[in-house]
Amino acid sequence: MDLLIKNVTLVPMDGKNEVVENTNIYIEKDKIKHIGELKQDIEVDRIIDGKNKVAMPGLINAHTHIGMSLLRNYADDLPLHEWLTQKIWPVEANLTAEDIYWGSLLSMVEMIQFGTTTFCDMYFFMDEVGKGLKESGMRGVLTRGLIEEAGKEREKLNDTRNLYINWHNKGDGRIKVMVAPHAPYTCSPTYLAQIMDLAKELNTGIHIHLSETKKEVEDSFEIYGKSPIRHVYDLGLFKIPTVAAHCVHVDDEDIEILKDNNVNPVNNPGSNLKLASGFAPIDKMLKKGVNVALGTDGSSSNNNLNMFEEINLAAIVNKAVNMDAISVPAIDALKMATINGAKALLWDNEIGSIEVDKKADIILIDMDKPHFYPLHNVVSSLAYSVQGSDVDTVIVDGNILMENREIKTLDVERIMFNAERSAKDLINR
Repeated sequence: MDLLIKNVTLVPMDGKNEVVENTNIYIEKDKIKHIGELKQDIEVDRIIDGKNKVAMPGLINAHTHIGMSLLRNYADDLPLHEWLTQKIWPVEANLTAEDIYWGSLLSMVEMIQFGTTTFCDMYFFMDEVGKGLKESGMRGVLTRGLIEEAGKEREKLNDTRNLYINWHNKGDGRIKVMVAPHAPYTCSPTYLAQIMDLAKELNTGIHIHLSETKKEVEDSFEIYGKSPIRHVYDLGLFKIPTVAAHCVHVDDEDIEILKDNNVNPVNNPGSNLKLASGFAPIDKMLKKGVNVALGTDGSSSNNNLNMFEEINLAAIVNKAVNMDAISVPAIDALKMATINGAKALLWDNEIGSIEVDKKADIILIDMDKPHFYPLHNVVSSLAYSVQGSDVDTVIVDGNILMENREIKTLDVERIMFNAERSAKDLINR
């Protein structure tokens, strides 16, 4: 399908930090072919009126566990260790493939409605996530979480290998696969070495939790005499492109290691706040040149997948913690959710900004609402005023996934019904 978005305000996130007023975006099949004034009439299948709307790149949720939507609001107001060991892990032991299918589709509906076009997911039964991803039309990175378990290490590695064989570059190239050791505290150095060998064999990246809590870091010093980041660096993990979720409790040496090895931390401010994990020093990382992306974490610890909420938190929390009103300005928070996320997922040659010859992953935000008026600064509005529900249209690979808030690719009512049923059956089990 060829599309033309006319008379729209554009925030391209192309590094120039410019807002382009009253412009046009011509999409031919899956790619952006022209931005600006139209020199001649062109024939398209659809024309979308961009009046009173802002176009920007689709948001990139660089760390989440989308099947956990079934546990939304199930276990709240608990410390992380208790939350995991007493509530989440016992229930997860009873998850079925069907549960993950419906829970993942529910999350995809939510993400589309809030303007997310790409996500990086770490969970179980990832073939089911792949099925849902293909149906939804979204773009995503599938990673099977690897927790060391006696007698099952090889089986889990084979699960990841098969996931790569079955899904990498499938869905017209919208689906990728990485290797995902859960964390240094759930994977021994020996198992991490095997995981790294697999990532090298598949020529793909690593997705891992690092330095999420103070306890995790203290335990690492007690066991290994070094931080989790230094520990995995010494093991050679950062020789592989790495997406490192959280990176909350990091010191200056850790940040230098992240920078020197092109590691991509993913800030998850909503989840970190709710679980009282702490505040990641995002401003310091950004000023050092670290590529920081943004994510929601799972919706059982957030409790939503609203990336605009995370953009807002990423900007305002750092200002308060640093007592510095210019920490993480609006434009940097938006970069974290777009082009930085694309770089983290090794996809920035195709997505993350609106530029000619890049993939047409675009969202339109309806700015004709009282909370945007007066519209002094579009970039500030996107970071500080936008609600996820202001997203009007979502386009991925040139295909319209949502228009006028109506999702085109998924049966929302059916998904909500089955997700509710699955969640109740799961808790009963």
